[in-house]
Amino acid sequence: MRGDLTCPDTLDSCLVGVDTVFLVWTAPADAVAPALDRIAKHARRIVFLSAPLKTPHPFFQQPNPSRALAERIERIIEDSGLKWTFLRPGIFALNARHFWGPQIRAGNVVRWPYLAAPTAPIDERDLAEVAVLVLSEDRHAGMEYVLTGPQSLTQYEQIAAIGSVLGRSLRIEETSPEEARRLGLPGILLDAWAAAIGQPAFVSSTFQEVTGRQARTYLEWVTRNAADFQS
Repeated sequence: MRGDLTCPDTLDSCLVGVDTVFLVWTAPADAVAPALDRIAKHARRIVFLSAPLKTPHPFFQQPNPSRALAERIERIIEDSGLKWTFLRPGIFALNARHFWGPQIRAGNVVRWPYLAAPTAPIDERDLAEVAVLVLSEDRHAGMEYVLTGPQSLTQYEQIAAIGSVLGRSLRIEETSPEEARRLGLPGILLDAWAAAIGQPAFVSSTFQEVTGRQARTYLEWVTRNAADFQS
């Protein structure tokens, strides 16, 4: 079924017989209220892929438009009468494909800003596993699940792990934030990395608490996706 979040009338046919909605917001901000109003007329539960808004770590506390939009969506959901669960993933391991994949496929030099900035990348399969449990069980109503990988790793360590899995000696060089901006990296992300310098990344145990098993490591993710970094 197809619907358009910016055209609430198109959502009705998608929502017939639907009990629970998994919401990944991809539309403009002015479409939020009408779309959620239509969803609330049909469903009784909503699982929203949000952001780690309340996580007490400076990496997650930098103001940006996406954060403000997530906060607005959460407020509307809370006021809608729907049962809700908010999933709050940190940075995704799969970002490595876009961050460093092009440079690694092109050669052995990786230039990147804030190499000492630590994050705890989450494997997308772990996020999906939690989402499936939350969607299929009633016990998660009113919960806000902050989801990260199990390790705090600097960006340098993450790049080096890719080289190790590939069996290649990568030369990892620090570049300035100014050069990174010229290359198209968003200032919001650069500010977050800058704020994270000097302390470990925030690591959550939520995945284990919800699923009963350990979260996958970043090295496991790299090993599984090694082909994405080979030319």
